[in-house]
Amino acid sequence: MASRIARAWGWLRGNPWVKTALSPPGYLSLGFLTLGGFVAGVIFWGGFNTALEYTNTEKFCVGCHEMEANVFEELKGTIHFTNRSGVRATCPDCHVPHEWTNKIARKMQASKEVWGHIFGSIDTREKFLSMRKHLAEREWTRMKANDSLECRNCHSDESMDLTKQNPRAASAHEQFLFSGQRTCIDCHKGIAHRLPDMSGVPGWQ
Repeated sequence: MASRIARAWGWLRGNPWVKTALSPPGYLSLGFLTLGGFVAGVIFWGGFNTALEYTNTEKFCVGCHEMEANVFEELKGTIHFTNRSGVRATCPDCHVPHEWTNKIARKMQASKEVWGHIFGSIDTREKFLSMRKHLAEREWTRMKANDSLECRNCHSDESMDLTKQNPRAASAHEQFLFSGQRTCIDCHKGIAHRLPDMSGVPGWQ
């Protein structure tokens, strides 16, 4: 075992890339290289964060005609778009988590959507309608798994005043939501976009 470690160490030290990385700088001072690395890191992080935030805007989301002509048009007719309080929920408010780690994970998942845009999976109204149920069920599953996290970013159990809700809604929230038996998306499918054919969807009447 010791001989294997010695051979591996010898190979590592003899590797030209490793030797270059470990050798003292021949032309630039260590301080300059450290400062340069810090500046480069700041520029990289700034660029990365700027790009991340830009892709987290409604303008970016509706930049593809598939979104603008279909789901965005549907959103315009809902209370999440226009209401008496003047508070609008944009695409990322409902489809992208606010916490950084979860946001990055969601962005990685969204790469599939970019792939679909490039290859025209839903580039016509007919294609979109044929895929609507699949797309909706995938999003419902995601929101069910995270306990409707995006809904809860704005709506909280503690802030709900059941006395200001109609009796049916108040009863449902108290019986199912507050007890943890169900989550928001279980009952509020179609709150911002039209529903697909709901036949075969569990728990839907």
